[in-house]
Amino acid sequence: MRQLLTLLLPFIVGLVACSADVARLTPAEAAQRVTAGTAVLIDVRESAEWAQTGIVAGATPLALSDLRGERRDWRPFLAAHKDRELILYCRTGNRSGQAAAILAAEGYRTANAGGLRDWLAAGQKTVPAPGVPSTERK
Repeated sequence: MRQLLTLLLPFIVGLVACSADVARLTPAEAAQRVTAGTAVLIDVRESAEWAQTGIVAGATPLALSDLRGERRDWRPFLAAHKDRELILYCRTGNRSGQAAAILAAEGYRTANAGGLRDWLAAGQKTVPAPGVPSTERK
């Protein structure tokens, strides 16, 4: 157990350090930057979540699993938006913080805009995610 902790400790410390360097924005601050054209808004939840709730209007759905994996959708998006700030949100703000830290470590300008619940509480509307069939809550 001690050897495992010794191996994992540098990784955990590095992850926490990366996360600490990512700015946290309110939905209003994020929306202002997106409206100004200096940033893009990204929903890093998974397709089942997009189908259930939709995404914030103006957001691009790009799953965290794809960022950590093949980057089939992320690669072309990042190439097209390399000069803009990437503002990410998820359900609670945890996964968006992880994604922001990963991208910041690769040299992208990022910010964590929290969770969908924060956006809904701020009065933001959701729209269906492009190409994802809706599965409305019952």
